[in-house]
Amino acid sequence: MNIESRKRLIETIAAALIDHADELTELDSAIGDGDHGHNMKRGMAAVLAELDTIAAMPSGDALKAAGKQLVFNVGGASGPLYGTFLIGLGKSLPAEPTYDELTNSFGEAVDAVKARGKAEAGQKTMLDVLVPVLEAMRKRAEADVIARVAADARDATIPMQAERGRASFLGERSIGHVDPGARSSELMIAAAAAILDDLS
Repeated sequence: MNIESRKRLIETIAAALIDHADELTELDSAIGDGDHGHNMKRGMAAVLAELDTIAAMPSGDALKAAGKQLVFNVGGASGPLYGTFLIGLGKSLPAEPTYDELTNSFGEAVDAVKARGKAEAGQKTMLDVLVPVLEAMRKRAEADVIARVAADARDATIPMQAERGRASFLGERSIGHVDPGARSSELMIAAAAAILDDLS
C-alpha cells in the first residue's frame, strides 16, 4: 500500500464516521451518553488534520499514529478503545502484510480491546462486530463477505442486554437498540473492506 492508497483508506474511513456522526449520536442518546458520534467525528477530524504526515508512514506506524490521535481527541471510553484497536493493529503489521499477517494483527488488536475494556463478545459493545469479523478473516473471507458479517453482527446487538459501559446501567431497557460502538465499528470495517477490495 503506497502513500496515496493509505490516504484514500484513511479519508474513506474518516468520511464514513463523520457522515454518520448524527446517527451515532442518536444511537448513543438512546442507551449511552449521547456523545459517541460527535466524539468520533472530532477524532477523525484530528486524524485528517495530520493526514499527509500519517499517510507518509509505513502502514503499521500510520495505524499507531491514527490511534494516538483518537486517544488524545476522542472523549469518553471511545477514544481509548478505538485508539487501542488501531495501535494494536499497527504494532505487528508488516509493511506489506499478507492476508494471514493482517488477520493475526487484527486478532492482536481485538485482544487489546478486550483487555482495555475488560469485555468480551456478547456484552453489547464494539467487540460484537470485531470478533465476528476476525472469525470471518480467519476463514479467509472476501472483503464483501466481511462487510456483510459486520452488518449482521451490528444488527445482532439489538436484542442484547448491555453488560458494559453506560448502557449497562439501563439493564433490560438497553434491549431493542443497536449498540453505537457496534455501528461505528461496522462503518469502519465496511469502509476499509471496500477500499482494500478495490486495491486488491
